[in-house]
Amino acid sequence: MRVRLPLRSGMVKRFLPRSLLGRTLLIVLVPLVVVQAVALQIFYGSHLDVVSRRLSASVAGEIATTVELLQRLPGEADRAWVLQNAWEQYELAMRLLPDAVVPQGRRPGFLEPRNSGLVAALRDKVRRPFTIDWASDPLSVLIRVQLPDAVLEVEAPRKRLYAATFYVFVLWLVGSSLLVFGIATLFLRNQVRALSRLAGAAEAFGMGRDIGPIKPEGAAEVRQAAAAFNRMQERIRRFLQQRTEMLAGVSHDLRTPLTRLRLALAVMPSTEALRQDIADMTGDVEEMERMIGAYLAFARGEGTEQAQPTDLSAVLEDVVAGARRTGADVALRVPADLVLPLRPDAIRRAVTNLVDNACRHARHVALAAGRLGERLVQVTVDDDGPGIPPDRREDAFRPFESAAAGGTGLGLTIARDIVRAHGGDIMLEESPLGGLRARIQLPV
Repeated sequence: MRVRLPLRSGMVKRFLPRSLLGRTLLIVLVPLVVVQAVALQIFYGSHLDVVSRRLSASVAGEIATTVELLQRLPGEADRAWVLQNAWEQYELAMRLLPDAVVPQGRRPGFLEPRNSGLVAALRDKVRRPFTIDWASDPLSVLIRVQLPDAVLEVEAPRKRLYAATFYVFVLWLVGSSLLVFGIATLFLRNQVRALSRLAGAAEAFGMGRDIGPIKPEGAAEVRQAAAAFNRMQERIRRFLQQRTEMLAGVSHDLRTPLTRLRLALAVMPSTEALRQDIADMTGDVEEMERMIGAYLAFARGEGTEQAQPTDLSAVLEDVVAGARRTGADVALRVPADLVLPLRPDAIRRAVTNLVDNACRHARHVALAAGRLGERLVQVTVDDDGPGIPPDRREDAFRPFESAAAGGTGLGLTIARDIVRAHGGDIMLEESPLGGLRARIQLPV
């Protein structure tokens, strides 16, 4: 029975970089390191290992030949000739230490290199007790071989035991990797910078902050995306302008006959029989004018007003002051200084719509604002009215949805349109006062 262990992708993602630059560099770096590691292993593990063993075997053979000659020629003059011949032929400095003994059982230090090829070659060819000292001389390796009456000390140059090309090869691997990684970092940073600017421009435009067209830069695909974003901005601006102009024209055309109707009602004889009819028709005309104004405000949307650093606390204080002038009971709780980029007239209209809507349905209204973390500001409008059932709260934001007589049903729609143009949103919830809470969240 085969059991599959689930892959803990969450643990892997935890250690992966989150930015596009970091992940792209990781995609470049991992194959590069793997290729270099495989090349190093193949070259060092096969070719250099073979070369090192052959060099060690050559040195061991020369030492074994010298030891054999010293055994066959025991005279002092002959031994001096043998040692001189080893220096001239093998470039190995040798000397005899009479009556010396090679220490047995010594192990190389922790930081001393270990050449298993040299040890194996000496055991195979010399066949006598020996020690290898790597630490005494930084340029040579001291090899001591036990003879019957002395110790032969050999200074073998390290270059005779190792191929110098190994260090050049490692330096080339590391240098080329750093060079390729540096070039990739510079190139990818330029590409990611263009994407970051495009993302920032899109976020700013979504929050209603018009920063104008962005300069296309980077790769061809990024330039194409930037150009498409600029065209989209222009089309949206043109659409909003056309919509506002069209509704302004319709409003003007409708207000002209309404003005004539108002004048006609004003000059009509106010007889007892017509007084009630004139009052009803006058009320209808005024209601139509309010509806036309609301439709025009809805069509105007965010308009041409640009975002600027605005004291939200001051805006909310103005809204509450206006509501109190009409006799509404509105409580206010805001911090002293709450500055963030806003279109002040638009956000004032949105909050006013919410407060007016609450005042029409409730006796007590509470307006509060404060920071919600480092990136959000929250504004709440609470009332003690009848509220809205949860299943109908989303429908309340639809245009022309109104539960009040004479209402246009555009107050909440306009408020949500303005808040979303700032990059935020409005939610309807249960209020601690027992009625409805309208909660606004705005990005800082």
